[in-house]
Amino acid sequence: MPGRGDRGGKKERPKDTRGTLRRILQYLLEYKWAVLLLLVCSLLSNLGNLLGPRYAGKAITAAEEGYKAGIGKIDMALVRHYALIMLVLYVGSNILSFLISIGMARVGRQVAENMRRDVFAKLMRMPVGYFDKHQAGDIISRVSYDIDVVSTSLSADVIQILTSLITVAGSFIIMCTISIPLVLCMLFTIPVSVWFTRRMSRITRPLYAKRSAAYGTMNGFAEEMFTGQKTILAYAQEERISEKFASINRDAAEAYKNADGMGMRMGPTIGMISNFGLAAIGMGGALLYMLEVVSLGQISSFVLYSRKFSGPINEISNIINEIFSALAAAERVFQLLDQPEECKDIENAEELKDCRGHVEAEDVSFGYTPEKTVLHHFNMEAKSGETIAIVGTGAGKTTIINLLMRFYDPVSGVIRLDEKPQVQYTLESLRRNYAMVLQDTWLFQGTIFDNIAYGKEDATMEEVVKAAKAARIHNYIMRLPEGYNTVITEDGGNISKGQKQLLTIARAMLYNTNMLILDEATSNVDTTTERQVQKAIRSLMKDKTCFVIAHRLSTIQNADHILVVDHGNVVEQGTHEELMHAKGAYYRMYASQFE
Repeated sequence: MPGRGDRGGKKERPKDTRGTLRRILQYLLEYKWAVLLLLVCSLLSNLGNLLGPRYAGKAITAAEEGYKAGIGKIDMALVRHYALIMLVLYVGSNILSFLISIGMARVGRQVAENMRRDVFAKLMRMPVGYFDKHQAGDIISRVSYDIDVVSTSLSADVIQILTSLITVAGSFIIMCTISIPLVLCMLFTIPVSVWFTRRMSRITRPLYAKRSAAYGTMNGFAEEMFTGQKTILAYAQEERISEKFASINRDAAEAYKNADGMGMRMGPTIGMISNFGLAAIGMGGALLYMLEVVSLGQISSFVLYSRKFSGPINEISNIINEIFSALAAAERVFQLLDQPEECKDIENAEELKDCRGHVEAEDVSFGYTPEKTVLHHFNMEAKSGETIAIVGTGAGKTTIINLLMRFYDPVSGVIRLDEKPQVQYTLESLRRNYAMVLQDTWLFQGTIFDNIAYGKEDATMEEVVKAAKAARIHNYIMRLPEGYNTVITEDGGNISKGQKQLLTIARAMLYNTNMLILDEATSNVDTTTERQVQKAIRSLMKDKTCFVIAHRLSTIQNADHILVVDHGNVVEQGTHEELMHAKGAYYRMYASQFE
């Protein structure tokens, strides 16, 4: 059961690392004063850490000089003075580090919240086709997992890498003031570390991108299978689906292992290179001490600074892996944010007010891709208050509805509403003049009142009850223990399909527009329930321009005009009696339903 938009194992490395970093920084700049304060605190914290070894060396030098002057001549007051300064510096530095961690965690969470806000707002503006081509699980993975990765990296890695850079630069400068010969002893490790880090980054970056894609694929497959669980059980496909998930899970685990396994090699290797430098310092320091070029305190301080110098390099190599992982995740989020949005309002678009519902389509052609046209030279006129039924096979029926709602714009031709091209109206006002009852009913977790009043935020209880009565669902609602305050589960599983359909009809009635779209509104209910739904629909259709996609032809016999669509072409049109008399495609379809 392959999913839509399946992302295979092949995945390129991030294409625009600088651009991704720049866009993350734009989110951080919303909190520039907080980040600036944290940077200042980080600088002070690092200065405290950097000065600590200096005073440790001074304490050792004071003890050494006192020892050389004679037994019992060590100035303990001076040693304690240096030790106290060192203690204050380290304690103050650690307190600042603790506050910095809390501050960056808050900034990271806020950035994640803002990114999710932007992504969700973007999804609300995306064309219908985007959701047709991408797995819901992959989209959810970008909204949750990928943004969490970015947030975690901002919370921990940004300050950590800044701290490491300050520590490395500060340690190097102080080591140069202590002894240039000792600096030369360890200098050879720097270019080796830099070369190795750059080489490994080119390897690990695409691996982390591939890991994010693999997790998106796995989440998408899992979401799709959970949605279709009953079908899987009904066809006894549990074992096959489990095997396929196991394969996808293995791919995700393999991608995780490859990315993290390669990344974990960086830390130990950089540590080993640093240890070579420490060994060189030990040998060079011993020689310089014997030559009385450096003191014991200077060597001690230098060793401590060398560890401070090499330690952050090791940390940076590990942090770089997390940053590449975050960049790969952020790029997937920004790819979504950069997707083209649905049709936009033209300049000076006007509000659609007092809509009469006179719709015309003139020579309209459309294709979801440039290579394939699914609607060819479509013509139609629906006068105000008329019912237009659309029947047939293949693509075309739902495409017509998508064009009427401006989910897409025609490739050629024009659709007019009240004698004006509909592109001259704003999208919001155009769609507010349509009510829809779809084949797949959509109810959200909330009360029955909230579900009926979904399209009208200020609806009163009296208005909701009136709509429910017109939809012939009021008596059922009143038999429920909580009445209109009864909570519907997220999938609407605690009420029947027919009742769900009647609730959506009540919602459309409350919306009270002049135009109505019915997309196979009775195809999911049994014959007995269908009669009840049909009565509600007839009440809903009264005095409205209606477009009806129907599978059961018996439900559209009274339509003012019937369009017969065959793979994107209107092959017949007329009333029920005219089409039956012609004995063409419609006649054959009608006859086949009663054989």
